[in-house]
Amino acid sequence: MAEADGKSSVPNVVSEVVESSGYRHGEETAETGGAGQGQSSSHAGSNGAEQGAGDKPMPDAACEGPTGGLGDEEDDTDSMDGSGLYSLIEDGERESEGGRRERVRERDRGKRAARKRNRPGGGAQHSSSSDEDEDEDEENEEEDDHEEEEEDEQAMEAWLGAELSDMRGPTWRAVPSLRSREIGRESHQFVKRVCGARGLVQRLELQGRLERHTGCVNTLHFNPSGTRLASGSDDLRVVIWDWAIRRAELEFDSGHKSNVFQAKFLPHSGDSTLAMCARDGQIRVAELSATQRCKNTKRVAQHKGAAHKLALDPDSPCSFLSAGEDAVVFGIDLRLDRPANKLVVVKEGDKKVGLYTIFVNPTKTHQFAVGGRDQYVRIYDQRKINENDNNGVLKRFCPSHLESSESKTNITCLVYSHDGSEILTSYNDEDIYLFDSNHSDGADYRRRYKGHRNNATVKGVNFYGPCSEFVVSGSDCGHIYLWDKYSAHIVQFMEGDRGGVVNCLEPHPHLPGLATSGLDHDVKLWAPTAENLTGLKGLKEVMKKNKRERDEDSVRHGDQYDTQLLWFLMRHMRNRRPQRARREGAEGDTDESWSSPDSSDEEDGGPDHVQCMSS
Repeated sequence: MAEADGKSSVPNVVSEVVESSGYRHGEETAETGGAGQGQSSSHAGSNGAEQGAGDKPMPDAACEGPTGGLGDEEDDTDSMDGSGLYSLIEDGERESEGGRRERVRERDRGKRAARKRNRPGGGAQHSSSSDEDEDEDEENEEEDDHEEEEEDEQAMEAWLGAELSDMRGPTWRAVPSLRSREIGRESHQFVKRVCGARGLVQRLELQGRLERHTGCVNTLHFNPSGTRLASGSDDLRVVIWDWAIRRAELEFDSGHKSNVFQAKFLPHSGDSTLAMCARDGQIRVAELSATQRCKNTKRVAQHKGAAHKLALDPDSPCSFLSAGEDAVVFGIDLRLDRPANKLVVVKEGDKKVGLYTIFVNPTKTHQFAVGGRDQYVRIYDQRKINENDNNGVLKRFCPSHLESSESKTNITCLVYSHDGSEILTSYNDEDIYLFDSNHSDGADYRRRYKGHRNNATVKGVNFYGPCSEFVVSGSDCGHIYLWDKYSAHIVQFMEGDRGGVVNCLEPHPHLPGLATSGLDHDVKLWAPTAENLTGLKGLKEVMKKNKRERDEDSVRHGDQYDTQLLWFLMRHMRNRRPQRARREGAEGDTDESWSSPDSSDEEDGGPDHVQCMSS
């Protein structure tokens, strides 16, 4: 990645990628032309007959007006996009039609032989000993197992291929765009179109690591200009990074008593105000000086349980929202003597719904969406919340097959698209769903994104690209997935954390790249510098493994949190032993990070959630 000003090193990155792809100034060849155009046809056979209920029509363009490259239908002879796309059958696994027929005939012959042996008197002359009978039984069992495996494999292929659409042609052409930029034509749109190019997404690779924390990194947030990155961790500290040179500019104690779940720069504040929330339920604000130090942190609100997420008002440097597991949404205005104002208590009937996520509509800032311990996305309007009228809910969404489901499905994260027209929602041990926020109350989803697994932590999801062209999520398998938003095809698949779980994904606001974190104690930076397009190696096997484990857990456990809590409790107890030993050896000294003059009786009202429950 590079510096974030508009004319920074993006041209260098793009030029390197263009040169590595065989392009030279002044050449117009068709060597890669049609590679992107042919990508959709390679999937048409598996997708055409398998469109599911969620395969809803999508708009033709993500951005309209001067940025609208997505509506461009011209032939893309200079595209950087390649054909290394997600396919349900990898090259080395393709079978000829004759080979499949031969295998079916062999299976049929085996079945006939088994039936003949099982008929009365049939084959008796060949079964003179008990050993031979046992051998025949074993053969029959093996055949049955083989048939079941084939049926399972076919069902898996059908599930993976369902609800996919054809890939669109590439929307950005490297050589014409570079030429137009050289002569000053549409140069202000160049970076935006580069960031949304599929060819660059398919070239993302690890650039480096930011290492400073001593616990799981639960939150990442770029400042509005993209020059600084804030990270928060289980070690209760917040670090402000100059990520371009991989240096920590400021590190301070958050003042929280437990895992820091989120730390965000307030917009239009000159990067001087940072809002934070944590497992202790406190909402705190840090005041930063221009001399790279933290003046102080103070508590501005208190939830009766963990507070996982904050929602910023993109137009305000002093107001934001918070949501907690106590089902309360606070509106916080730093200009007031008592900053916190309780906006709503989220309920389903008379039962409170604990919250994991909240997000403000970027174009209708009076509206916000929340999600938590049930399957519903709820949208509220701050101007007209009346808890006596539908519990104050403006509208709510849920996938139709989850609405009547007996499984206790939760929403771990939701985000609005760049223009507020769509809501992306990640469900616990389910898939990711895209809703149209302008649809009427109760409308079904428009797209479904599959292949990852969201079970072990409160996992995040995000849009990628200036016009929300892609969907990005981490997974329990330790990988990072990027889907094309329109077709739901996976276009990038990268190995993330060695610890096994990727939770946070933060795209850069202006450049083609992102930062990620999870159970590892570092922050990883990704940029599109790979010489070749991704081959998606091993994707099919990992997707199948994730699906099988999910199905097995849903059958084995009545409550989907059983394995999750067991896993975290074991990890939590392991990590607590050295801390307890240190405290016992400190001759009664108190650890100031676990006590604060701002503490409240309300802090003990919520459940004690285990370590690394990342937001």
